[in-house]
Parts: sequence; C-alpha cells; structure tokens
Amino acid sequence: MKFRPLHDRVVVERLEAEEKTASGIIIPDSAQEKPMQGKIVAAGSGARDETGKIQPLDVKEGDVVLFGKWSGTEVKLDGKDLLIMKESDIMGIMG
Repeated sequence: MKFRPLHDRVVVERLEAEEKTASGIIIPDSAQEKPMQGKIVAAGSGARDETGKIQPLDVKEGDVVLFGKWSGTEVKLDGKDLLIMKESDIMGIMG
C-alpha cells in the first residue's frame, strides 16, 4: 500500500462479520451489521504535545482493535475497503 497516515491517524481493515448466530441461524448480508473489529494496516508517527515533542501511538501495525460503530472515514485503497481514524476512536486492543 502506498499510503501513510499522518500524526495520530491509523488505517484499519475491518475483520469479517459473523455470518451465523450462536444458535446456528444464518444471517443474510442485508441484515448483517458492520464489524467493529479490525486490523491496523498502517499507523502514523504520533501526535505532537504542547512542547512539540511527538507522542508515539499505543497501537502498531498488525494489532487487532475494537472501535466505535460510526468511527473513521471509509476509503477504498488498492481495491480494499479500509477505515482511516484517529487513535482516540479506538477503544482497545484485542488480546
């Protein structure tokens, strides 16, 4: 990918949505919600504090993260649907 996010932004690729419920009922595509988990595919260098020093991000490329339902801006890069969001939109890193 020839895209590098700036400052405290990250590029996230959504993970696939579950196609079945826990009881085995298949969910049609039209009724599926967009997944709120994704993998970081690129990260910026960090935000600057009041003194001008760069504060590095807590997430890194390859981390699987949980984010808000309406977080980020959807873009299409290299034929992939991706999200660009600020690190503050990420709720946590999945273990």
